[in-house]
Amino acid sequence: MVKRLYNKKSKDELIKDLDSESFKRITCSFYNYKLIENPEDYRDDIYTYLNDLDILGRVYVSPEGINAQVSVPDYNVEKFKHGIKNFDGLENVSIKKAISDGLSFYKLVVKVKKELVAYGLSDDRYDIDKVGQYLNPEEFNKAIEEDNTAVIDMRNFYETEVGRFKNAEIPLVEKSKELLPEVRRMLNGREDHQVLLYCTGGIRCEKA
Repeated sequence: MVKRLYNKKSKDELIKDLDSESFKRITCSFYNYKLIENPEDYRDDIYTYLNDLDILGRVYVSPEGINAQVSVPDYNVEKFKHGIKNFDGLENVSIKKAISDGLSFYKLVVKVKKELVAYGLSDDRYDIDKVGQYLNPEEFNKAIEEDNTAVIDMRNFYETEVGRFKNAEIPLVEKSKELLPEVRRMLNGREDHQVLLYCTGGIRCEKA
């Protein structure tokens, strides 16, 4: 039996199907930086797994890992959470649930991309296994108050307008590939400072 690896319905058909559902959906998200040798095969396996569970959403697979926002039928949430960890690199992945309802998507899209975050970096310019130290909320709030500390908001500009941490500096960029050069410029002359980065979910900070 050949698995269906792409949606073949029109937008109107998909929305009609969504409106006719009698169950609730839960929006979940996860990401993980992990070297994937064959992103195309990995993409097909992920699509098949999610599609079989009637999961909708948007998933990006790249040679450096996976990033996903998905809408899961409430009756399949536990099955999804356990099953996704059978995929290489996702054994210990953290799955986050959204506070809002799960009607975030009307179809399942799984794409292969060059990078999860489009910083425009070549593979030899960074090590996905070498990341900064994670801080819990209490540690982060304490670190903000310490001397010689730079706090950089790595989110999209429109997100920074909603609110930001005390003394946070905002890189004024329009594209992701402009972000890291701008942050380096902002930190020039402060090489001895402790640098705190924060973003939504963590995916932009972890690669930075």
